[in-house]
Amino acid sequence: MVKRNSSYEVQISENMRGGDGPVKLEHLLSGEELNNKGRLFAKISLEPGCSIGFHIHENEMESYTILCGEAEYDDNGETVKLYPGDTTHTPAGEGHAIKNTGNTTLEFIALILFV
Repeated sequence: MVKRNSSYEVQISENMRGGDGPVKLEHLLSGEELNNKGRLFAKISLEPGCSIGFHIHENEMESYTILCGEAEYDDNGETVKLYPGDTTHTPAGEGHAIKNTGNTTLEFIALILFV
């Protein structure tokens, strides 16, 4: 199966998880296409100054892989700078947040799997 860029469901979420500004999600695969082992596989875009607020994952894990741009990442209260090629991992029971601190669009792949 091949999914073309033009076929992705696009969602705009304002102030996601209490963050600032709009978040663009391009859903690459649905939960069903993940064999119901997860609920999100998407490319996420944040414009400069926009963010996803701090949240905790229960019964699931989330991973981000930065494609372009730079970010400030809250890893359970520890602030870390992220750059293209970096990957994060948030296990079940832990939390995170991300903010675009650069002057270009931040793009990353997000994957949420059930545990």
